[in-house]
Amino acid sequence: MCGNNMSAPLPAIVPAARKATAAVIFLHGLGDTGHGWAEAFAGIRIPHVKYICPHAPTMPVSLNMRMSMPSWFDIHGLSPEADEDEAGIKRASENVKALIDQEVKNGIPSHRIMLGGFSQGGALSLYTALTTQQKLAGVVALSCWLPLRKSFPQAAANGANKDMHVLQCHGDADPLVPFIFGVQTAEKMKSLINPANITFKSYRGLPHSACPEEMIDVKRFIEKQLPAIRDE
Repeated sequence: MCGNNMSAPLPAIVPAARKATAAVIFLHGLGDTGHGWAEAFAGIRIPHVKYICPHAPTMPVSLNMRMSMPSWFDIHGLSPEADEDEAGIKRASENVKALIDQEVKNGIPSHRIMLGGFSQGGALSLYTALTTQQKLAGVVALSCWLPLRKSFPQAAANGANKDMHVLQCHGDADPLVPFIFGVQTAEKMKSLINPANITFKSYRGLPHSACPEEMIDVKRFIEKQLPAIRDE
């Protein structure tokens, strides 16, 4: 992974079915890899969109008794009051920005690149989109929260994405990242970017996972924010 340490292998990629004129960079959750999400996106793929699902490096995670597992940054707890790994979050965010830069070098402008993620990956995608100077197409944030939220709005002062569109999805039966944490995150986001561009969707009975209905909503959001370009 561009700019990351050597323990992370190359991302799982679903190539565009024709010339790629847009990209989605999607970050998996704690303890996972990008492979499952690449399969999920292959099931809802849009022909001109390339899907990039990087793998997090392996590191000890405080939440899980310091056991080593794929993780974008250390997690101490999953409540709004938990301590946060500020240095790790910022370092991981720089790595995501490097991935965006790589796609720009490959010929896809940043405003045709969408960030997304599930749980810890969704948290990192929200933080990165708010703090980057790269103008993005939007964010798909699934079952997640905004990290270092007390650093905002100052942290977003130079951000380029005040008008970006965000789709935030959360199961109302989530036992890991509580539903109310997702609701509070959406309210916080509305104070940081154009509130009219934030869509929060809840899924009845859904635990800490994705579901087919949610993936259809994700596909529709990507289609709307990354439409085909006429001369493709």
